[in-house]
Amino acid sequence: MKPHSYIIRGPVSNPAIIEPIMSFYSLQEFIQRLSDEGELIRISDPVSRDLEITEITDRISKSPDGGKALLFENVIGCDMPVLINAFGSARRMNLALGVEDIEEIPTAIEKYIKLAPPTTWADRIKLLPLLLEASQFPPRKVRTAPCQEVVLKGDDVDLTRIPILKCWPNDAGRFITLPIVVNRSADGKIRNVGLYRMQVYDKNTTGMHWHIHKDGAHFFYEYKKKHQVMETAVAIGADPAVCYSASAPLPYGVDEFLLAGFLRKSPVPLVKCKTVDLEVPASAEIVLEGYIDPAESRIEGPFGDHTGYYSHAGPYPVFHVTAITHRKNPVYLTTIVGKPPQEDLYLGRATERIFLPLMRTQLPEIVDMNMPAEGVFHNLVIVSIDKRFPMQARRLMSSLWGLGQMSFVKTIVVVDSSIDVHDLVEVAFLLLNKVDLNRDLFFSEGVMDVLNHASDNALYGSKLGIDLTAKIEGELGFETELEATQANAEDFEPERVLNKYSSITACQVLEMDTRLSVLFASAEKTEAHESRELIQSFLNDSQNRDISIFIVVDEDTDPGDLSTTMWKVLNNIDPRRDLYLIEGRLGIDASKKFPEEGHVQGWPEEIKMSPEMVQQVDEKWKHLF
Repeated sequence: MKPHSYIIRGPVSNPAIIEPIMSFYSLQEFIQRLSDEGELIRISDPVSRDLEITEITDRISKSPDGGKALLFENVIGCDMPVLINAFGSARRMNLALGVEDIEEIPTAIEKYIKLAPPTTWADRIKLLPLLLEASQFPPRKVRTAPCQEVVLKGDDVDLTRIPILKCWPNDAGRFITLPIVVNRSADGKIRNVGLYRMQVYDKNTTGMHWHIHKDGAHFFYEYKKKHQVMETAVAIGADPAVCYSASAPLPYGVDEFLLAGFLRKSPVPLVKCKTVDLEVPASAEIVLEGYIDPAESRIEGPFGDHTGYYSHAGPYPVFHVTAITHRKNPVYLTTIVGKPPQEDLYLGRATERIFLPLMRTQLPEIVDMNMPAEGVFHNLVIVSIDKRFPMQARRLMSSLWGLGQMSFVKTIVVVDSSIDVHDLVEVAFLLLNKVDLNRDLFFSEGVMDVLNHASDNALYGSKLGIDLTAKIEGELGFETELEATQANAEDFEPERVLNKYSSITACQVLEMDTRLSVLFASAEKTEAHESRELIQSFLNDSQNRDISIFIVVDEDTDPGDLSTTMWKVLNNIDPRRDLYLIEGRLGIDASKKFPEEGHVQGWPEEIKMSPEMVQQVDEKWKHLF
């Protein structure tokens, strides 16, 4: 096994105090560690950066526990190898962040959050170790760096020499998907480090896809008001802590390199760029330097995104590359996103755990939370709380919908502290036994993620809260038993439904012995309002009383595949529009929506690989591994 990196504590002239650390100075150190741990597969067969790497990686990432990291050493037309799925498992995320268990990080954060002010000299002395440790967090500037071993300017700038992937068949082109984008506020006081996809237009220009709610976009509009060009730098393939920190939802003004220093337990070395006044991680594999002119925009997209659908094309800023610097033998780090599970699931799960203590500082009643894969981060969050007063669950929902990136969440389910939010079977059992459909559903409205395609209009829509906490004195339902339903799914005959409703192509009863029963049905929809009419007809038919909740999805969905079906439901509903309560029973319309139904965004295509590429990979699969 390769020795750990080391950090010298104390004066350089006296390097006697050396402590081993579990962090990595560079991506290449991390690659070696993955290889030593049996977490890396090297693929030497020639592969194309257009679709083929995606198809291979998608299959691996959907393996149990996320599969292995992949290093493609022979990319056709390029000299650089491609590393992908590097963070695509719980074990590799732990390795990346230098811990045995990701829960060590929130525990360490709480150590600082709960720090009591010292009142005596003894208390001050006890603080010294923490203060010395914290002194290692801020980044430090260096004069020379591996990321500048090769410097390309002018006509030598050529993005096509980098093995940037075209991920999915209907993508608008090749996209840089794991960039560490660095810029500053117009007054130069605040640095922002973010992860924004970048479509390659030609050899020296790309798009910059930052959502309107992001800090990068906020800074961009500052420059736009002042009619100033915005200097920008992009690092690709830094050390794992920096790569993760660029994706983290930090509060405005908090330096992402500071978080990376905390995770590394050592400062991030930064070097000044060659053509712009910005600093980038010194150990990066590749750096793109350049500028954005706020007066210029260009159509970016579509792109197969983490929702499993193509995001819409739209006007975005243009990044002009003035220089490319890189190591002598760089590795191109990238990722793909699409139908879950993918590599981003594990990055998101790290964020879920790491930022839980920070959420508790504002909402101390929170015990735990879970963002299931089917909810693609912003469609479903399950939260457990220590409930102490009436309507506390609803207050929590409203608070979360006003809190940073949690404001984009479409559906929040709140349970008591005794419930394991990570046990989805337990949560479903609670829901179908304890929910009162007329009492416990709470609707709201607010901002939505730009990738949410279900609402009628872009960027805002309705939200659903489900209160599954036990009712206490002062709440409706306290000391009142829920009435038994007439549902008896054991006697329900799906064949009768298929015979009676011609638009239903398949249906499946949820096999759980619960008070409320659920029927999933896939149905053909060719005209507006067909699904709504189907739901109303079904729930008003007395012969269907055995079904409490009737869920309709599009005909291309297998209702027997519960995970995929729930992914479709959570993606495709606008709660206030698509939930129908009829005589104490619930219908959910998760079908695609037409403009005639008021949906003006345009319904996106679901991501699918081309049949030709699937066949091509099928034929060479045995030779790859």
